[in-house]
Amino acid sequence: MTSTSEVEQEREPQHPGWQPLASVLNTTTPFFEKFLFLRGYGNFASNIYLIMGDYLTIVDAGNDYTAFMDLFRLKLKPEDIKKIVITHGHPDHAMGAFELLRSYPIIRESGGLELILHEAAPSQLKEGVKEFGSRVTEVRGGETLELSGIEWEVIHTPGHTIDGICLYHPLTKTVFTGDMALPYAVGAPDKYAGGSLEHYLFGLKALLKWEIENVLPGHGLPVAPGGRKIVEETYECVMMKIIGVEPQTTTWMAGATALAQRGLLEEAVFCCDKEMARNPEHVRALKLKALCLNDLGQSHQALEILDKLGQLSSSDDSFIFIGKGYALLGLGKYHESINCFDEALRIKPGMKDALVYKGMALYLAGNHEAAMDIEQFRTEFVGRFKEELLKKKQPSHE
Repeated sequence: MTSTSEVEQEREPQHPGWQPLASVLNTTTPFFEKFLFLRGYGNFASNIYLIMGDYLTIVDAGNDYTAFMDLFRLKLKPEDIKKIVITHGHPDHAMGAFELLRSYPIIRESGGLELILHEAAPSQLKEGVKEFGSRVTEVRGGETLELSGIEWEVIHTPGHTIDGICLYHPLTKTVFTGDMALPYAVGAPDKYAGGSLEHYLFGLKALLKWEIENVLPGHGLPVAPGGRKIVEETYECVMMKIIGVEPQTTTWMAGATALAQRGLLEEAVFCCDKEMARNPEHVRALKLKALCLNDLGQSHQALEILDKLGQLSSSDDSFIFIGKGYALLGLGKYHESINCFDEALRIKPGMKDALVYKGMALYLAGNHEAAMDIEQFRTEFVGRFKEELLKKKQPSHE
């Protein structure tokens, strides 16, 4: 009689082993023909990527001792592996480096290899590799790495861990994301490895500044094209976690409002854009986006939004004139901003914000006496301006 475990074993699909990345992505793009891909086993071993060129480079070494046995059956040689990049120091991504060095002493005999990882990575990794006669290169982000003849930009992406890095190839818009951005999952921050949701947002924003089409993640199958969506969905999930809601249970507008209240202005703008993708004339989303852009110092963009609002809203909307005046103030166009504040005061006489900002514009335009005649401005700002003026008058000690 066949046991239950035997039946389950029979049903379990065979692991495909090392595969050409081009076939996994179903592409004939020559760039991807330089890669081999080994899918990781669940959460215990990460994906492993091999870049082929004059020498071999591994991106994430996994945590499976059979991975390299299978690799070298493909007539590749251990001593040709000259570099290993670790996207972060978790064992499922890094321990394979020790398995490789321990099992194949010819690597040491051939001069060792170079382990590349973030400077904040666990010291045990760095010291352990050195004990096997190999070298360690620490990166911080912003460097360009040459890996098997291909240049990659290093992006510091903390969040899942403090030492997370991604590797970006500008020509093909391809990025190794480690656990920073995964298909159908979000890598939880590991507080014991310096991870945090706030850092996660920072890391994802750093990643989203680049044009991304192809994502090579630390777990799950690579995504090409359409990889940017994976990063954006991760960004969205982390934002919602920070404000304590599930993405399915809130609207983009509610998320934008909650994020703005927490001072996460770029994230609020992102959510406003999502809301306006559904309804380009969503007045609340436009107003909140304009406010956030002004506070971020993005005055030109704020003016564009406010002009659009002016076409949609009543001509007697003081918000638009206050917003435009503030944006013009940020651009140094003081006289134009005064006109906007006057228009807001025509609509709402005595409006405090309009009076304070008008006083600021007058002061910065050099009309100090008129500025000080505005009581609201004098009360709110005279102390701050006095301090700044006194600092300027103090003799330099240099």
